[in-house]
Amino acid sequence: MSGHSKWATTKHKKAVIDGRRAKSFAKLIKNIEVAARIGGADLVGNPSLELAVSKAKKTSVPADNIDRAIKRGSGQLGDAVDYQTIMYEGYGPQGTAILIECLTDNKNRAASEVRLVVGRNGGNMGDPGSVAYMFARKGVVSLPKKDLSEDDVLLAVLDAGAEEVKDDGENFEVISEPQDLPAIRAALTEAGIDYDTDDAAFVPSMQVELDVEHARKFMKLYDALEDLDDVQNIYSNADVSAEVMAELDED
Repeated sequence: MSGHSKWATTKHKKAVIDGRRAKSFAKLIKNIEVAARIGGADLVGNPSLELAVSKAKKTSVPADNIDRAIKRGSGQLGDAVDYQTIMYEGYGPQGTAILIECLTDNKNRAASEVRLVVGRNGGNMGDPGSVAYMFARKGVVSLPKKDLSEDDVLLAVLDAGAEEVKDDGENFEVISEPQDLPAIRAALTEAGIDYDTDDAAFVPSMQVELDVEHARKFMKLYDALEDLDDVQNIYSNADVSAEVMAELDED
């Protein structure tokens, strides 16, 4: 979703709770269709499709919906919709960097809607490359701490290609190269460790910690972008401390 900060994890949980499941399902289905269209319907030979299906299953998308999406995307049910992936760059409150990943069948509509939402919510669009250099494409697996230590997790995933394990408040995050995600998931499963999410995501090289005022504005911008049908993922270097988050929750 965003920069995989404590705030992003909290936002993810809230998004599920506040009734965005249908929109989330639609975006996951779209990912499956695109992956199947590009690489075919075979999960073994199409890592992008395997990842999209894994993510959908983890979010409880029904198996029938997943199967139809694979068939639709690979052309087994007739012509598939031709989606394009477009990345927009911009700035949010307190100079935060934002990457907005769209998957759309209408580039002009997506561009217009993203620009309108960013402008209306205190942000500014950037030129291509203006903030992308602050991010690296990585595999990110998030898992609840429970009674695990950082060493427990590292021991389980080190030989699977993990680069580091980060302490992210209530969760640990395993960072790897995107192509190592299947091996990381398998290693966690073999070790009996449950994980919540696994994504190929853009991870910021450094984060900007927001104060209460700017965090409130950033969340408003994030929510408005997330509500757009063409927006698939939002990545940012924004970070909100637990103390600021607690203050916002009292609003």
